[in-house]
Amino acid sequence: MNRFVAMILALLFASVSVASACTASPNDWIRFTLEPEHDGSQIKATFRDDDRSGRDESRWSAAFPPSQLIGFDVSGFRGVGTRPIRFAVVREAGRLDCTGEGGQSRAAGNCGFTPDPSFMQLLESRGIARPTREQAFSLMAVGVRRELIDALAAARYPAPTAGQLVALTAVGVTGRYITDMARAGYRPTSIDTLVQFQALGITPDFIGGFARIGYANIDPDELVQLKALDITPEFVAGFERIGYRNIPVETLVQLKALNITPEFVQSVDLRPGGAIPPVSELMQRKLFGSRR
Repeated sequence: MNRFVAMILALLFASVSVASACTASPNDWIRFTLEPEHDGSQIKATFRDDDRSGRDESRWSAAFPPSQLIGFDVSGFRGVGTRPIRFAVVREAGRLDCTGEGGQSRAAGNCGFTPDPSFMQLLESRGIARPTREQAFSLMAVGVRRELIDALAAARYPAPTAGQLVALTAVGVTGRYITDMARAGYRPTSIDTLVQFQALGITPDFIGGFARIGYANIDPDELVQLKALDITPEFVAGFERIGYRNIPVETLVQLKALNITPEFVQSVDLRPGGAIPPVSELMQRKLFGSRR
């Protein structure tokens, strides 16, 4: 993988790691605050674990429709004065039960976190190490679901870690995505590559577009490079129309990184006899600013 693509992916996965870390280390109680989201239709909830030793706090924020805060009294939250506030956030990996006080569209209080016993048992049955309390909270916070775990097992991926389940869910990998990619003939060799695929938007349609122009069975790492540099089947077809056939993926990546387009090729002087320059010569002309 070239350095430019590696840099893009490093930045991408650094952001995923930060998002996951923000849900770590809940204590037996977790502080919450509620306030209206910008458009007023949702409620922004922030769950915070204050480190009593004075170090940085862990935080998870999300916007919820009021209906997803089970038992939440919207009128009490928005009303004048202060009154008790209760609600629960329930997901497959566990639940938060929260109590506090609120009014005038603000609320604050404490929550207790309870991992779901059947979900924890499912993880063990799939060969996944039983998560720590901190990991279990992260699984709940990002909304890891059973169907994702089942799809990974059905596609015969190695047993994921709790951290990989968080990363997969954080970038939007679902059981349906795993199944659709397998039908397209792609089952990346590692879960981390699967995370890369989804994070970059590599879909069966994207893969199929290249297959239709003769680029079937592209290596997963090469797919990542193509998508990261926004190389499309149309980009490749443009070179084919002016006489460049079967350009290797590695060369396509180099052309795009240098901003060598079919339009650039059409602007350079042809070789004696009207022959188009070889790709290596195109790169030299681009690098040295020459069209001759």
